[in-house]
Amino acid sequence: MNRNPIIPFVLIMVFGIGLMFLLSFKGLGDAEQAAEEKKDGGKTEQAAKADPEDIYKTTCAACHGDQYQGVSGPALKGVGDKYSKDEIKDILVNGTKGGMPGGLVKGNEEKMAEWLTTLK
Repeated sequence: MNRNPIIPFVLIMVFGIGLMFLLSFKGLGDAEQAAEEKKDGGKTEQAAKADPEDIYKTTCAACHGDQYQGVSGPALKGVGDKYSKDEIKDILVNGTKGGMPGGLVKGNEEKMAEWLTTLK
């Protein structure tokens, strides 16, 4: 008895179409969740409780170095002697002409500015 060679292809097609529908419904659920987060301004409790040093490690260390020594950005040790807390906060919000982008630590500018003034 000969087997029909088309059967495996049909099974793969049916499985693929089923998987496509399953992933579509998963995406709809994720879209609703993203819309809810956007409605709340995208702020989470984690951002409110974030430690300035943890924020530094994730957003700033690539340019300013893991020991604040400066890499492509300037060194941050002693930045509190050069700039006031308000000036640092302004740089965090608006960035600089030299390449520092603004808005990297949205919602945490005050804490970051305070922490940066204490680096020695």
